Amino acid sequence: MLSTAYSPWFILLCLAVGVGYAALLYSAKAPWRRVVNYSLAALRFVVVSFLCFLLLSPFVKATTTRTEAPTVVLAIDNSQSVSLFTPKQALGQLTAGLPQLAATLREKGFRVEMRTLTKAEAAPDSLRFTADRTDLNKLLIDSREATADRNLAGVVLVSDGIVNQGQEPQFAEFNFPIFGVALGDTIAKKDLRLTDLAYNRVAFSGNKFPLEAEIGYEGYAGGVATVEVREGGRVLESRRVALPAGRRRLKVPFLLTAPAPGKRRYEVRVVPQAGEFTVLNNTRTAFIEVVKGKLRVLLAGAAPHPDLKALRAAILANNNFDLTLSVAGVGAPLPAGTTFDVAVLHQLPARGGLGQELLARVRAARVPVLYVLGAQSDFAAYDQLNGGVRVQPRGAQTDEVTPLPNPGFARFPVEEESRRRFGQYPPAQVPFGELRLNGGAEAALWQQVGRLPTQKPLLVFGSATATPRAATLLAENTWQWRLQEAIAHDDRAEAYDRLIGRTLQLLTQNANKKRLDVYPTQDAFGTQDDVTLGAETYNAVFERIYDQKITLTLTDSARKTRTVAFSNPADGSPLHLGPLAAGTYRYQARATLGGQAQQAAGEILVQNQPLEAQESRADHRLLAQLSRRSGGQLYYPAQLDKLAQDIVARNFKPVISSEEDLKDLINLKWLFFLLLALLTAEWATRKYQGGV
Repeated sequence: MLSTAYSPWFILLCLAVGVGYAALLYSAKAPWRRVVNYSLAALRFVVVSFLCFLLLSPFVKATTTRTEAPTVVLAIDNSQSVSLFTPKQALGQLTAGLPQLAATLREKGFRVEMRTLTKAEAAPDSLRFTADRTDLNKLLIDSREATADRNLAGVVLVSDGIVNQGQEPQFAEFNFPIFGVALGDTIAKKDLRLTDLAYNRVAFSGNKFPLEAEIGYEGYAGGVATVEVREGGRVLESRRVALPAGRRRLKVPFLLTAPAPGKRRYEVRVVPQAGEFTVLNNTRTAFIEVVKGKLRVLLAGAAPHPDLKALRAAILANNNFDLTLSVAGVGAPLPAGTTFDVAVLHQLPARGGLGQELLARVRAARVPVLYVLGAQSDFAAYDQLNGGVRVQPRGAQTDEVTPLPNPGFARFPVEEESRRRFGQYPPAQVPFGELRLNGGAEAALWQQVGRLPTQKPLLVFGSATATPRAATLLAENTWQWRLQEAIAHDDRAEAYDRLIGRTLQLLTQNANKKRLDVYPTQDAFGTQDDVTLGAETYNAVFERIYDQKITLTLTDSARKTRTVAFSNPADGSPLHLGPLAAGTYRYQARATLGGQAQQAAGEILVQNQPLEAQESRADHRLLAQLSRRSGGQLYYPAQLDKLAQDIVARNFKPVISSEEDLKDLINLKWLFFLLLALLTAEWATRKYQGGV
């Protein structure tokens, strides 16, 4: 469609200019015939009129109409539990029926896509049930996001309903119908399995430490089972336990003696019995680091405060700590002979010199310190203590923030569950003003103000080479964090307690005098995890340096080696080794720093976690609930034809969209060449007729 912003009078004016120009040029007697003269006048009229018309900036409007067919996503749970526990007949019906279902829907005008737990796009005839974990919520969310700009009619969710990772999908909201196809078997198999293993990851050499195994059983009620704890193939302890009728699970406690310091691997096993459906779920592994003695912690405060109670509870939740509490001016003073390995100073140094005696005791002991700042803190005095950050507050103003993990901080890990809980904390107060990190300091947590993430420090660790070491938490009223978490998670404030415990453990680690440090980012990895190693390099004065070439040699239990070359970037990105088979791996890293050869060594623990074999009973109730809430329906593999008919009967409509495109007529190249051709024809005719 041709359009212009001007009225028809302007177009008539353009035509008039063309007529006038042609008449003026060709009205006189010409040396050629009259018909030639009229033709030349017509050419000049067309060219001049059109050039004048182009001065009005006309444009071409093109409308493109697009029809988007309704899309159906086949979301397939291709986990190992489906192939392990689904009857062969039902599994055969599914694998044979899926290609036919896709073909039928395509014939009816649907666009069909297929996704699995392991592949964003897959073909129905290439289905392999190999996924070692099931996250149905992520599968559904990925299906929605992948079709966000399309006409999504619905999702066919093919699954046994067993979820062992991620959020439970029945608690999420989906704006499309879900048509569940139920696999698996709702009849429990005869089986003994080790469902859980509870233990502390750190034990003290020579002390007793608990290890609690939870076993599940089907078909063995009224009998007995044998549970063993092994180390290196040697049975440390074995217990025969009765399996009461009317129950499905039983906890079996062990009390073991911690050997010499080092990392220890304990295998807990339920001895297989005749008739078990599978023995893949009979074993789990515990990795425990044995250390020397408990850490003595001094918790000192300038005055009574709810934060002290929260910090005390978090410290006592860790069996590795012995706690001494002292509050200035409250109760008996700290005994003269009290010794400690690390101190937590709440709002010390304080304004008005409150708690000076406690502060002097800590400074004289030259132990690592965690400073917790607040309204009573003397910021000028704090800045003299090299706590990792300089604070220049603006009066008594505060910001209200929640903790945000710094992804570049690799000195201790922050689990995804902890990140999620941090996001649910109520705001705590921090000083409002200028915050500057000292040399070598790193922020483990940043401040998030409302929904706005910032890179202002919240939890800071001073230089790893400083003596004594120091860290600073700039938040007051963090007792609300622990209280809210405990209320929401059955009195288990694990994220808060873990944060405080890891902070104290990091402060009390032996000072790193090595210029090359390579370490696993987790205590232990699963066989399905991406194994990652962090790396730190230092110059001759122990300042962090980056982008150094490091060679790593990894050796497994069979003495097979693998060599990897990498560098440590400034953003703290770890080395990714990918998933590894279960076992203990030793590594040796080498680098040349400042012309000197440096090396570091350690070990990586990878444990087998057969998640897909832990539960054999399919959860069809979950699939039915998902289907019902979203407006869908539950089907079985033998009903795929009915499923196709029902989807077609829903009469999902295609979405018709139109798009307008405006182009200035003067930008069309072919018009230039057309006008040039007309002018050339006029000139050539005049020349041929002898008029030029």
